[in-house]
Amino acid sequence: MNWSNRLPNNRPSRLSNKRSDFNRAAKRGASPFFYKQLFGANIMSDNLRSKIVTQGVQRSPNRAMLRAVGFGDKDFDKPIVGVANAHSTITPCNMGIGALALRAEAALKKAGAMPQIFGTITISDGISMGTEGMKYSLVSREVIADSIETVCNGQSMDGVLAIGGCDKNMPGAMIAIARLNIPSVFVYGGTIKPGHYHGHDLTIVSSFEAVGQYSAQKIDETELTEIERHACPGAGSCGGMYTANTMSSAIEAMGMSLMYSSTMAAEDLEKAESTAKSAEVLVNAIRKQILPRQILTRKAFENAIAVIMAVGGSTNAVLHLMAIAHAAQVTLTIDDFEMIRARVPVLCDLKPSGKYVATDLHTAGGIPQVMKILLANGALHGNEMTITGQTIAEVLKDVPDEPRKDQDVIRPWSNPIYAQGHLAILKGNLAQEGAVAKITGIKLAKITGPARVFDSEEACMEAILARKIHAGDVVIIRYEGPKGGPGMREMLSPTSAIIGEGLGDSVGLITDGRFSGGTYGMVVGHVAPEAAVGGTIALVNEGDSVTIDADQRLLQLNVNDEEVARRRAAWQPPEPRYTRGVLAKYARLVSTASKGAVTD
Repeated sequence: MNWSNRLPNNRPSRLSNKRSDFNRAAKRGASPFFYKQLFGANIMSDNLRSKIVTQGVQRSPNRAMLRAVGFGDKDFDKPIVGVANAHSTITPCNMGIGALALRAEAALKKAGAMPQIFGTITISDGISMGTEGMKYSLVSREVIADSIETVCNGQSMDGVLAIGGCDKNMPGAMIAIARLNIPSVFVYGGTIKPGHYHGHDLTIVSSFEAVGQYSAQKIDETELTEIERHACPGAGSCGGMYTANTMSSAIEAMGMSLMYSSTMAAEDLEKAESTAKSAEVLVNAIRKQILPRQILTRKAFENAIAVIMAVGGSTNAVLHLMAIAHAAQVTLTIDDFEMIRARVPVLCDLKPSGKYVATDLHTAGGIPQVMKILLANGALHGNEMTITGQTIAEVLKDVPDEPRKDQDVIRPWSNPIYAQGHLAILKGNLAQEGAVAKITGIKLAKITGPARVFDSEEACMEAILARKIHAGDVVIIRYEGPKGGPGMREMLSPTSAIIGEGLGDSVGLITDGRFSGGTYGMVVGHVAPEAAVGGTIALVNEGDSVTIDADQRLLQLNVNDEEVARRRAAWQPPEPRYTRGVLAKYARLVSTASKGAVTD
């Protein structure tokens, strides 16, 4: 090809003397790279952002450094794509991500892009659970988002393929993607396969619950140890419809990852193949400039909420979806979840309160089958765009309207597990801004009982294991909110211990902290305003009457207004638990849980 014919003809006359030199160079077979350095001609448009660091004579030092990491003459015209990955041997959730990043790198190169792999952090919720370390879990969501945004903008990348595994990887990556608004795709690292012991499927929650069973003398130390040994058989995120699988499902429902990818097992070949396909789709999105905010619309978030309700997902989805919506500049409130809950049934029989795990859901048809049922019954928006450029309805066109009859993981619309969604928004004088309750898997929808008040998770756990919590009690764990913790720890250890002792149907638990996706029972979290800012939860005294009423969406301290006002006037905010470091910074910046606990 005679590249000189593609040079711009409207250059200033000072370049005219050079044109004959370039024509002679063209006869010698000079590449387009040669011309672009001297003319700055934009022969290709896929590198809309990265050309600022790859084009022109003044960028010769920049190119010199890029050559050291593998760029050649023909690569400076290609879009530069970040492969943001959270590979880590800290947790089984992330231990397989490194191999997926390499598969994505190869596929991006084959599709015509120049990939650059970079890492971000992860915290293992399961390992840090019940410790001070858990305070860093929600904080890590912000660190992940900030790190991906920083690298992609700092290096002027044209797109990003983000790979995550443990709980906060997904919302962290999606917050960054929404902020950046450059062509992006999310790849889930994959779910773990279930462990097996005495004919039962095990997940990590089985081990947490075994602690309560052991303390109640329902199992011996040998059985406790065997459950521990078999609960996590390999790589992948926790296997029930816990937070990681909930968020991967939500991202698939919003169109930011490929269909079927959210329920694949981390160790199966199809996960690597889906990663490669995701890379191809991303390069196409770069060429077509399909941007995240074109996909992450208000209706896309409604689709995600509908799917979360249908699969019985984690309470954490409320917090994370509001944070992603905030980053995407989409208005989404805690009340929207209640609105959608009322019209979407629970269709899937999944752990923690159900029978099956995510790999069973995948075999039964995965999230596309759930979405198609919702679409066929008017509970999903079919015209929303996906990262492929197709609409939701188009990518689901070959999926049947009804689930297969040879499985009972996914129920038909006409025979749901529960007629309405499971994530209820409760309000009342204990939570004027709202609180989140998971109301499936419980026998009683209402409990009124004496408050058992604890100012930390550790104090509560000590009381549970000492068997000081009894049927009819309403446990209050406070000063564990976004600011008060800080970091809004998950209360999986106390709730699992309560379940393990056989009190799950007779004890309520209220907290301004969070719950793990593995939690079920009469539990209410995300109470806002939180205790640290003077919310009513800070004013509850030991023995006060407290009501949780899921049917009426009520969370109430049964103390007269005059007494509440007297206590409020006497209340003093506690001293900050941290005055330096990341937790101190987080406590200063973080918003209320009712707005997603965002920091910007």
